Amino acid sequence: MKNVWRKIFLSCSLVGMLTAVDAQQATTTQQEKFNEFTYRQGSPFRTAMGTPGHQYWQNGADYVMEVELDEDEHTLGGTVTITYHNNSPMDLDFVWLHMEQNRFKEDSRGTLTTPIQGNRYSGDTDGGYEIENVSARVGRRGGSSSRHLIDDTRMQVFFDEPIPANGGQATISMDFKFKIPVQGMDRMGRLEVEDGVIYALAQWYPKVAVFDDVTGWNVEPYLGAGEFYLGYGEFDYKVTVPFDHIVVGSGALQNTNQVVPRELQNRLSRAADSDSTVYIISPDEVGNTSLTRPRQDGKVTWHYKISNSRDVAFASSKAFIWDAARINLPSGKKIIAQSAYPKESDGEDAWSRSTEYSKASIEHYSEKWYEYPYPAAVNVAADIGGMEYPGLNFCGYESTGESLWGVTDHEFGHNWFPMIVGTNERRYAWMDEGFNTFINHYSTLDFNEGEYSSTLNQTRRFTNWLTSKDREGIDTYPDVANVRNLGMIAYMKPAMGLIMLREYILGEERFDNAFKSYIKTWAFKHPQPNDFFNHMENVAGENLSWFWNGWFYGTENIDLAIDGVYPYGPGNYVVAISNRGGIPMPVLMEITFDDGSKERKMLPVEIWQRGDSWNHMISTDKKVTSIQIDPDRILPDINSSNDRWPSDLYSNED
Repeated sequence: MKNVWRKIFLSCSLVGMLTAVDAQQATTTQQEKFNEFTYRQGSPFRTAMGTPGHQYWQNGADYVMEVELDEDEHTLGGTVTITYHNNSPMDLDFVWLHMEQNRFKEDSRGTLTTPIQGNRYSGDTDGGYEIENVSARVGRRGGSSSRHLIDDTRMQVFFDEPIPANGGQATISMDFKFKIPVQGMDRMGRLEVEDGVIYALAQWYPKVAVFDDVTGWNVEPYLGAGEFYLGYGEFDYKVTVPFDHIVVGSGALQNTNQVVPRELQNRLSRAADSDSTVYIISPDEVGNTSLTRPRQDGKVTWHYKISNSRDVAFASSKAFIWDAARINLPSGKKIIAQSAYPKESDGEDAWSRSTEYSKASIEHYSEKWYEYPYPAAVNVAADIGGMEYPGLNFCGYESTGESLWGVTDHEFGHNWFPMIVGTNERRYAWMDEGFNTFINHYSTLDFNEGEYSSTLNQTRRFTNWLTSKDREGIDTYPDVANVRNLGMIAYMKPAMGLIMLREYILGEERFDNAFKSYIKTWAFKHPQPNDFFNHMENVAGENLSWFWNGWFYGTENIDLAIDGVYPYGPGNYVVAISNRGGIPMPVLMEITFDDGSKERKMLPVEIWQRGDSWNHMISTDKKVTSIQIDPDRILPDINSSNDRWPSDLYSNED
């Protein structure tokens, strides 16, 4: 027996010496993994703590719009007046606007960069804006300028004099009109159903681009995968439609008495005080205008308002079933959830549960992260897989069951990212899609006592992609990324990163404190990736450079391994572990003893600062029968076969 111990001791000593040599050779590599980003650097605009600095500023815009829907020509046209607020420290000679309907032209950049076979972001090519009567004026008495240029999906409007810095105002007005596409890049468009056409209107008006302290004017063209980056303001919009249409939109309806007859008003009141869904227009009442409409001919104007919003969208149709229920917010405030869908979407396993789903989603996120700020939450069935706008979603009209829950919950989750926390989706899709996918995980687990499942409970199912030679980093811009990778780099991989932070690295309490603080700190503002990294670290109290470097800014993987377990004197075991992947990670071990008891031990990430191998001593008066790394399988470790001892690779000889 002594000879056996001697051999084991010499073996461990040799392993230690080789490990020391390897560590010395690998010191630079290991240090690089733990090097800090320059993201720690602060400025008067954005602090090193990840908060707005004392000189932080952001510009904004208020919109007044009046438009009319022509269902014969399938066009929308009207006027927009924008009041622009220049809070920056610079005078501005011009303002850039987004003209996203110009994406639907044959010669648009988006059309010309769409593959011949098409993709999710294909769209009609016979649309685009008609623009007239452009007028731009600084202040109330400044001269009017009509000078402008339009390039693809951007419009530059010039003024006769600069907009003064630090609070100057300007107004921009114009008439616009466009043909509503059938295929609107899976974000808007029109759908013909038995009882009429559903018009899903988004990206429908000229809107101001963001001017910020990081990039200046953010004027990336609207191509496809990249979504939106918008400022905040007040929206007052009127939509004139045929008398038999119902219009649901972002914000609060201002003229209910004029557009909804008394009986429907009573139903809305009942719904606003009910936790169960109430029909406003039932399936049997679709098309019965004598009951559901205040007049029987001509046109009707619906008037909506929303405050502190970055966008508005609406839907209009004579085919809508309409139902609603009350949403209970943590502050005690009550708002309303609504759903609008055609007969084709009706059913107990389909859109009849939409309002139930919407209510549950909004209540969950309000309680867990930050209270929902808008007066209504509307879910609209359309020929759109799923797309979000402040207070309103478009979701697939054929969705049912778990699929409908998933898309409804995901799109409403976007009200937190990027509607409340106003990130740049066109550059950093992971800061809205990934964060949203993360919070969807907990909402799904919470809904109806776990009625539906979440794939984020199974991170290792994604290891094939994580080891693919074609994988890309999370930081890849969405319009640059391979479309086949977008689901992983924008949604799943960043969401898995937050799961690891919460459930493995920081723990729930430290993570939740930091994440809630991030949302509250940057609500209705424009954080950059650096602000998120800094804020999480400062509130959680942890240097996470190694994690941001490895998971968010690289394509390396996690592969923790048990190389062997060796008896080392009475009551002692040496566990030899290694980091075979490119990302260091704390090591949670679950040790099982011969009496069936278990013990968990977390080794800090710092064990990898000087090398990829580490020996840990277990002292016990029990016999160790097995050891498991990451027993809850939270990490997307790419090689599960080396996470456990004993295994086929090891023997357990005395």
